[in-house]
Order: sequence, then structure tokens, then C-alpha cells
Amino acid sequence: MAGPQKNYLWFALVFYGYLLTPEKLLIETGILNKKQEEIRLYRIMDVTLRRSLEERLFGLGCIHCCSADKSTPEFTVKRVKRSAEVKELLSNMVEKEREAKRVVSREFMSDGEADAEGF
Repeated sequence: MAGPQKNYLWFALVFYGYLLTPEKLLIETGILNKKQEEIRLYRIMDVTLRRSLEERLFGLGCIHCCSADKSTPEFTVKRVKRSAEVKELLSNMVEKEREAKRVVSREFMSDGEADAEGF
């Protein structure tokens, strides 16, 4: 695998920086007051690609993630170039890291949902 993937974008005077490493995703926001969030890849549970008409016109997209991280249960990586490719890369890296750490996700349904579906 190539080195870490970086993506920096300026949009409406807000700075977004993303760094994807084999084990974590770092999201940096802000210009004067900076904030950096670190999400371990094995904690990411779901990855969704969202692309508005405006984003499609400019070749961008947003990757929305749900995680098992208590401080960051949901987050969106905004204005990503080649977003479909990046989403697929992130998804594959998440699965690889979950397998390496032997993390098993369990999805629970309430009893009502199980009965309705015949389980």
C-alpha cells in the first residue's frame, strides 16, 4: 500500500484536513482554532457516500461514517475529491483493520423487528 492519503481543502474560509493511515483517520478542522479528531479504523461500523448536485458538479462528495467511538459516534468527511474511490478505500481499510484486530460487530434487532421479519 502506498503511504498515507492526504486531502486538504479550503471552503468558505473553513479548513478541512484529512489523513488516512493504515490504522486511523485523522480529521483536522479550523484555521485559527484547530481541532483534530482521531478515529481508529476498527471502530468504524458503517460508511456511506453522499453527493449533492453541487458536489457532483465539482467532482466532490461527503463520506458519512458511524463508529463505535464514544466521543465521535458519527462524523462526515466533507468535500472529498474522487469520493467514490476514497469511500471504497476507507471501507476496505476498515475491514482489513477489523480482521487484523479480530473485532466482531454484532448488530442487534429489537424483539419486535425479529418477529416482524419471521426470525
